Amino acid sequence: MAERIAASLLPAASPSPAPSPPPPRPRVSAAAAASFPCCSTSAGGLRLRSRPSRFPQKAATTRSGRAGAPRLRVVRCMAASEAAQLKSAREDIKEILKTTYCHPILVRLGWHDSGTYDKNIEEWPQRGGADGSLRFDPELSHGANAGLTNALKLIQPIKDKYPGITYADLFQLASATAIEEAGGPKLPMKYGRVDIAAPEQCPPEGRLPDAGPRIPAEHLREVFYRMGLDDKEIVALSGAHTLGRSRPDRSGWGKPETKYTKDGPGEPGGQSWTAEWLKFDNSYFKDIKEQRDQELLVLPTDAALFDDPSFKVYAEKYAEDQGAFFKDYAEAHAKLSNLGAKFDPPEGFSLDEDKGAVATEEKVVADPAPTSDTNGAGPQPEPFVAAKYSYKKRELSDTMKQKIRAECEGLGGSPNKPMKSNYFLNIMIVIAGLAFLTSLTGN
Repeated sequence: MAERIAASLLPAASPSPAPSPPPPRPRVSAAAAASFPCCSTSAGGLRLRSRPSRFPQKAATTRSGRAGAPRLRVVRCMAASEAAQLKSAREDIKEILKTTYCHPILVRLGWHDSGTYDKNIEEWPQRGGADGSLRFDPELSHGANAGLTNALKLIQPIKDKYPGITYADLFQLASATAIEEAGGPKLPMKYGRVDIAAPEQCPPEGRLPDAGPRIPAEHLREVFYRMGLDDKEIVALSGAHTLGRSRPDRSGWGKPETKYTKDGPGEPGGQSWTAEWLKFDNSYFKDIKEQRDQELLVLPTDAALFDDPSFKVYAEKYAEDQGAFFKDYAEAHAKLSNLGAKFDPPEGFSLDEDKGAVATEEKVVADPAPTSDTNGAGPQPEPFVAAKYSYKKRELSDTMKQKIRAECEGLGGSPNKPMKSNYFLNIMIVIAGLAFLTSLTGN
């Protein structure tokens, strides 16, 4: 499917004189490409980037000394995405969101590519997950993926513009950007996912959740537990239904249009879960809890969040506390986007690592280590050194003035006024003086 979309978006080539045929190059089959983890594929097949050799190349010669066929050059295979191109692609996605209002379908694109993961299967790519398989016809034609061809058409030009990124990363980048641009939380995403190479590697149908199962809560647990997610993550991820609409011609659920969807934005029609279906907040939980507006959609799996005792704990919490919902959703979305993925480098990489480094540096500057050990005590007073206050100084320092003031006030006086006279002490001094003089006179 991606191959046909890419071909339809390329302009027709103008006729030109036929060039001389290039020398033949070795061909690599799709099956062989899948066996090399260092290689990635685009919609048209394996993409190789040549790398100049560090050693001079000499023409190969035969035993007779004549020059033979040239040696093959060493090539370097691209496996994962380039960070610079991912950042540029993110800006292009933001522009598409401003003009097409495609936030919901881009979120769904990322979810459905990673939601096929089975934790009970260790081998990649048999385990499913975020591996770019949704670009191929066998998976794109699954019933649960109806309408996602439109999402692929929207982002295929971005993939063509930035060939250094994988489909697996592009799908998850588009999904995360849509959440954030709709007013949702900042998601702790990482990148470096490797694409599968061929349609034969797509997962089987039936791994995605159904909207109207016979026992909704049991069905949700069966599907999401298989991915390694728990009840809190199930409820948090369900909150993404605050975005988007359900169209009966695609999913079999919802009304053809409501007062909230008949005029768009974007293509009119469908039934939304919330009144402002392009705004990411906790309205989904509030509206299901109240169920006052018949124009809003409530699927059996939505109602199960308030019917099941374990789910209800989180649904009630998110209806009351949007901050708690945002925190748990951000963690659950990032976890879902990594399911089943094979990363290169193995630990993946973030597009926002530089911001974290700056914050850490600022924290160190703002909170320096103490210069002396006081055993946990408060700041110690500066020791008094007379020379510091009197030597070569015409005026007392402020510190010395404060010390003098404290001593005067301790004796009951003040530097601003004279101390009160102590008459008894004065009389005793006079008597002592007279006695001393009398003794001197007698002698």
